[in-house]
Amino acid sequence: MFNKEVKSVFDLLQAFPTEQSCIEHLEQIRWANGVVSPFDKTSKVYKTKAGYQCKNTGKNFNVKTNTIFDNTKLPLQKWFLAIFIVTSHKKGISSLQLGRDLDITQKSAWFMLQRVRNCFGIENDNQLNNEVEVDETFIGGSNENRHSSKKVSGGQGGANHAAVMGMVERDGKLNAMTIEDRTKKTLTREIIAAINKTATIYTDEHVGYKSLKKVYDHGVVKHKAHEYVNGRIHTNTIEGFWSLLKRGIFGIYHFTSKKHLQMYVDEFVFRYNTREITTNTRFNLMLSNMENRLTYAKLIA
Repeated sequence: MFNKEVKSVFDLLQAFPTEQSCIEHLEQIRWANGVVSPFDKTSKVYKTKAGYQCKNTGKNFNVKTNTIFDNTKLPLQKWFLAIFIVTSHKKGISSLQLGRDLDITQKSAWFMLQRVRNCFGIENDNQLNNEVEVDETFIGGSNENRHSSKKVSGGQGGANHAAVMGMVERDGKLNAMTIEDRTKKTLTREIIAAINKTATIYTDEHVGYKSLKKVYDHGVVKHKAHEYVNGRIHTNTIEGFWSLLKRGIFGIYHFTSKKHLQMYVDEFVFRYNTREITTNTRFNLMLSNMENRLTYAKLIA
């Protein structure tokens, strides 16, 4: 494990100078209580020269099997660097820049980033309570499709707009997800699934939130009347997150399709929810979810 706080790429290279040092660290993260076969968790495991063997299935495996590092020719040190870089940049990093940093092709860098993003969802499934702000926004699309309180100047045109819903507990965690529409049925379903009924909810006056008062203590801020704060009632926290998300997507990535948008949303939720933990803890948290593998065929399907 780390013996000091890693604050730079140089620190990371010193902590993991060889492929074997990366393997040993992964084994401590994945198999802290002993090696477990990815093919049969009940099976006895034998140590081999190449790694391990599952007794029940006869299959060989190593710590990378069935993880984001599986079936890749890139060394683990570059994967560790990619994870460190993408989780350290507050606004994200493009595949072009990551490719230059790691001396790999843009295609390989994009695939690495998408595999890493597929693990960010570990921080996007929280049960929220106390005071919770709820709001939605559009990524892409035209002003005609936006709620009157969310119209912007210079918005992107085209039909590729997508709605994203966010819920943030004040001084707590945040959830955000793409949604098919902004109807009362959709918004209420997501809210009830993620927010405890003992919570107090703050929203704007969008009609999709009308029925929340039947379940929650519900406060409304009237954006149409140019009211943005009414005592404790406001949605400024979640709107601040929308600013971070949009600056990252439009400023760094420039464009993302509807298909992959949720992974980018998960990325920014992960950064928000881990903003107060150490670099080492954040890095290990990502590695602890490394079994969430995404194949290239599935990615481009």
